[in-house]
Amino acid sequence: MSILQSLVESVRSGAVEVVDLTAPLSEETPILQLPPPFGNTIPFRKDEISRYDDRGPAWYWNDLHLGEHVGTHFDAPIHWVTARDGQDVSQVPPRSLIAPAVVLDFTAEAGKDPDFLLRIEHVQEWERANGPLPEGGWLLYRTGWDSRAADQAAFLNADETGPHTPGVSVECARWLAEQTPILGIGVETVGTDAGAAHSFDPAFPCHSFLLGAGKYGLTQLRNLDLLPVTGAVVVAPPLPIVGGSGSPVRVLALVER
Repeated sequence: MSILQSLVESVRSGAVEVVDLTAPLSEETPILQLPPPFGNTIPFRKDEISRYDDRGPAWYWNDLHLGEHVGTHFDAPIHWVTARDGQDVSQVPPRSLIAPAVVLDFTAEAGKDPDFLLRIEHVQEWERANGPLPEGGWLLYRTGWDSRAADQAAFLNADETGPHTPGVSVECARWLAEQTPILGIGVETVGTDAGAAHSFDPAFPCHSFLLGAGKYGLTQLRNLDLLPVTGAVVVAPPLPIVGGSGSPVRVLALVER
């Protein structure tokens, strides 16, 4: 049996489980909100073209209206000014869209402190227990934030000082970008940076350092609790939008059971 035939049979038999890490995309999907004077993305909307009626008697279809960074989505390097001459989403090599993944679980810490930041020592401690971060793979950062995804206010968790959601420290973002072999970082929150990252130096360090290093981001993931700490393979193909800074994506994980 060929390798690909073996994979297909393993999926069919359940020996390899396919776990959907994607949040459903609807008019209720939470979206990022930037303060004035910055521009904001539009929320998801679908407009019916026809539904088995006089506009089209045998077919149903819709026009979709959404931003590149709405819902579960892929950040390409060109999304940030530090990679303004980098890859757009259509230029991401297909081989990068299937990659190993590890899960770093800080749900308890984020539950106690919504402004919790992942630091270098947290990752190094994880590596001592589980082995090195995967070369050309994803670091999936679990915080339990997907439990809030049905409520825009709870998901953004903002007050008069701004949003309060977990993220990555400036030093750790730089270290992950420059000193580790990962392909990118995946998170459950609305963006790869902490809610308070607008006040960091530099602001939004995950975007600045990781995208600037030609790495990628995945956001608004869910079901990370169904993945093993190591051993999963993530499939994350964005739409190849020419000149696009990102794209909604259906993120799947293959898990050997």
